[in-house]
Amino acid sequence: MREASTGLLVELDPGSNVTDLLLEQHGKDPVHALYSRRGPSGWADVSAQQFLDQVRALAKGLIAGGITPGETVAVMSGTRYEWTVVDFAIWFAGGVPVPIYETSSASQIEWILHDSGARRIFAENEAKAGLVRQVLDSSGQLGGTVLPVVRMDYDGAAPNLASLAAAGTGVGDAELERHRSAAGLADVASLVYTSGTTGRPKGCEITHGNFALVARNIVLFLPEILLQPRTRTLMFLPLAHVLARAVQLICLSAGTTVGHTSSAKELLEDLASFKPTFLLVVPRIFEKVYAGAAQKAALAGKERLFASATAVAIDYSRALDAAARGAGPGPGLVARAQHALFDRLLYPKLRQAFGGQLGYTVSGASPLSSHDAHFFRGAGIPVLEGYGLTETTAPCTANTPTRTRVGTVGIPVPGTTIRVAEDGEILVKGIGVFKGYHNNAAANAEAFVDGFFRTGDLGSLDAEGFLTITGRKKDLLVTSGGKNVAPGPLEEKIREHELVLQAVVVGDGRPFVSALINLDPEGLENWCAAQKLPAMSTAEARGNDQVRAALQRAVDEANTLVSTAESIRSFVVLDADFTVESGHLTPSLKLKRAAVVRDFEEQINRIYG
Repeated sequence: MREASTGLLVELDPGSNVTDLLLEQHGKDPVHALYSRRGPSGWADVSAQQFLDQVRALAKGLIAGGITPGETVAVMSGTRYEWTVVDFAIWFAGGVPVPIYETSSASQIEWILHDSGARRIFAENEAKAGLVRQVLDSSGQLGGTVLPVVRMDYDGAAPNLASLAAAGTGVGDAELERHRSAAGLADVASLVYTSGTTGRPKGCEITHGNFALVARNIVLFLPEILLQPRTRTLMFLPLAHVLARAVQLICLSAGTTVGHTSSAKELLEDLASFKPTFLLVVPRIFEKVYAGAAQKAALAGKERLFASATAVAIDYSRALDAAARGAGPGPGLVARAQHALFDRLLYPKLRQAFGGQLGYTVSGASPLSSHDAHFFRGAGIPVLEGYGLTETTAPCTANTPTRTRVGTVGIPVPGTTIRVAEDGEILVKGIGVFKGYHNNAAANAEAFVDGFFRTGDLGSLDAEGFLTITGRKKDLLVTSGGKNVAPGPLEEKIREHELVLQAVVVGDGRPFVSALINLDPEGLENWCAAQKLPAMSTAEARGNDQVRAALQRAVDEANTLVSTAESIRSFVVLDADFTVESGHLTPSLKLKRAAVVRDFEEQINRIYG
């Protein structure tokens, strides 16, 4: 099959926008808990009325400060309740939020502020506000008047959210409504920056229609998850990521209560106290939970028991999957008995790690291993894997509770068509496909073909319309935590060091980014002379502490170009060269990345072992 589609389930008034999702929920039940905030005494619900009041007050403050419809406003923060308040306040004031990852480097912040034209900035706390002010003070690109940076943590001196809201008391409701209703579905709702292969972030113009149509249609697409009584989810993915924001809007449309946490250390504790009924997860979370459970079993002398429980869960899930594909009868009598035993002894402890009330998990942002998908499903934590990009407002395909095939990323979501081109590239058309790249006509010309967005990923469709990702046309890496990493700028920076002949950044599907480095014999000779060291061969240099310290400094310098999540945490010096003859370089001396990753798999695995 070359093309698969799912019809639109609900349409919206072209004159509406994403703020109507909140007004609809408020109209249904003003006292319903849309959010829940963690405080010293536990989680405290925030009703639709309370949230709407906070949003309106902050929006009036923005209007009093002179914001105009369509104006961009930057937000740099970790995942927290205030992020959501600020997001909606900007929309109510007619503005366009521009998320900045909290781990962004100074150069990334400068570029995003420059390219987006944002002159109003919200920062989570004093540390992030200080970094933004430092960028503003030292930047040669950011001309014009820059308004004060507004802090989101309520502490310290003004301006903060409270002082901004207080400044808007003189703005009338009619003026607020004029700003709120200024945008329609076709207008840009947010500029979301994503790393390109050149390393310079590109601003994706996500429209109100993208967000609102995806939200309304996904709710009806996944009623078993979203339309159940008292649904709850804990959001811990970065809200600067389009997936987290799209899911949060989906939850708003469904009336799901959302809690927030950005602390990795407190995540398991927050899950236990919040008790979500479903969860948006990246593969790295599954990896951590599995590794932690395996380690506990080993320390308790139950390593063999855990291995048996793992095998039973995987076999049980595979049997279920085969039955769903019409290729088997499902788990047999013995498999069901073994599964029932471990479902009493071990699997409940795993489910308790997620709060004990989890019905489903939705995995996205990067590929999930079939081992983890089958294991957690067999242990009673069903995993629904999906696929999407920033340019598709996140989900463009997904498995559902009634239509699941492990190893695939599911079927097209409503209002979406997936096409596989002759060269295997995945093309997408539908309600989530963005308007285009901001101020980047060249990128827009390359991004679309016959009305379809070119994802740069490779895949295949089966007879039932399930999509399987088979590779990537682009060199962009995606860590198991879901972070996009452009390797080019990092590699180029490392290669600037005289000791380095080649550098290859790896980390696709891995928990962090690493690098493979080849030494330049001539550069090594010069470096030794400059350091007044005896001459040494490249083989000797690989284990030399001073050489490795110099290479570490080169890596550290490269890391200044990117955020913490994109930075290189480890490197290995190879004892082989990349040449045309070895098959690692083209005749024009371009790197064959796939060949390097394949041929040096053992060295790469040792990094992550």
